[in-house]
Amino acid sequence: MTPPADASSEPRHDETASLARLLGIMVRLRAPDGCPWDQVQDFRSIAPYTIEEAYEVEDAINRGNWVDLRDELGDLLFQVVYHSRMAEEAGHFRFSDVAETIGNKMLARHPHVFASGEIRDAAAQTEAWERRKAAERAARGETGTLAGVPGNLPALTEAAKLTRRAGRVGFDWPDADSVLQKLDEEVAELRAELPAADPARLADEVGDMLFVLANLARKLDLDPEQCLRGSNRKFRRRFGAIEQGLAESGRSPADATLTEMEELWQAAKRAEKSESGPSERDRHEG
Repeated sequence: MTPPADASSEPRHDETASLARLLGIMVRLRAPDGCPWDQVQDFRSIAPYTIEEAYEVEDAINRGNWVDLRDELGDLLFQVVYHSRMAEEAGHFRFSDVAETIGNKMLARHPHVFASGEIRDAAAQTEAWERRKAAERAARGETGTLAGVPGNLPALTEAAKLTRRAGRVGFDWPDADSVLQKLDEEVAELRAELPAADPARLADEVGDMLFVLANLARKLDLDPEQCLRGSNRKFRRRFGAIEQGLAESGRSPADATLTEMEELWQAAKRAEKSESGPSERDRHEG
């Protein structure tokens, strides 16, 4: 299957030259007379950097900083080049094989664009995409509803993906209210474990609560990882306001009482709401 040979589908000369230059830099870094640090790296030692760079791409997007996004995408691309170079050295595959493989995959998964297939809308495209991915997993010998969900994803993301897969075969709560009822049940179970204070039992119950919350986000068409990241950002802002408020009187959080810090927290919360304007509920309540 070959995409149409129009100008928009062909890489520009400067793009080809820039990529060739980057690949050459990687070869030089790994050469016997290259960089001592790069020479001793392997797939496992580089993998954490790959994950970190992906998160930094997301952070630049969330901040709307397009200069940073350009730089972070470069860092992420370099990770692909790095792994590909190590694979070539070991005789597994080359960067061109990586590009060829993903290109073939995209062509196969978009027959409505590159062949004669037809897709009615985005929802139908998602269904077709999932069917093709399932067929690809089966061709690799991966069986079972949950096959192919990586076990090293962020835990909330993994929980959402696992339950989404299970939901496709009918193993799911009917609605968000049912999930909330399950959450009440899990809270009660955690409360029952508090007197004994057994760390293993407490960890198990807290894990169950987080799993249910990930399900709740999914039922509300929300990404649980993004929900928590949003709360993390909010906590950073408001705690920063606490520190700033205390600094104005020459103090730090260590010098303040919990009551004082709570008052500054609530002030920061009110300021944020004032800056963002009244909520829909506030407007209805007059």
